[in-house]
Amino acid sequence: MRIALYQPDIPQNSGTILRLAACMNVGVDIIEPCGFVWSDTRMRRAGMDYLDLVHMQRHPSWQAYCGIPKGRLVLLTTRGTDPYTKFTFRPDDTLLLGSESAGVPDAVHDMSDARLRIPMAATARSLNIALAAAMVLGEALRQTDGYPEQPAADRKVDE
Repeated sequence: MRIALYQPDIPQNSGTILRLAACMNVGVDIIEPCGFVWSDTRMRRAGMDYLDLVHMQRHPSWQAYCGIPKGRLVLLTTRGTDPYTKFTFRPDDTLLLGSESAGVPDAVHDMSDARLRIPMAATARSLNIALAAAMVLGEALRQTDGYPEQPAADRKVDE
């Protein structure tokens, strides 16, 4: 399971998603260009000390990213046809999130293997992408039994 961020705009959201990925042991692909200057200082402010734990790969463009073999590309989009709660995830899926300001272009939308939406109130436009990533990743990991195992030393023992 991976998360891919398509041309992210907001460093705080990217940092939050990187922290999520580190905690869930999920890799992240950053598809550039970003809408902000990528710097360790900015990312560390949002991702704290978790950034050293995340398996991240940066790609200079969509074309460069497409040249890497991977499983299904699952786009999270407000234009999605299927709710993520009805989708069957696979362990090799990549959850793709578009930029906060523009989403993804139609060509990227059309290349995705699935286009999922998060059910929400009709009066709402969209969720923050970090929240959307957490919700859908949680369901995908639940379905695929992909949550990281807690080390035995950290488990509480029932007496």
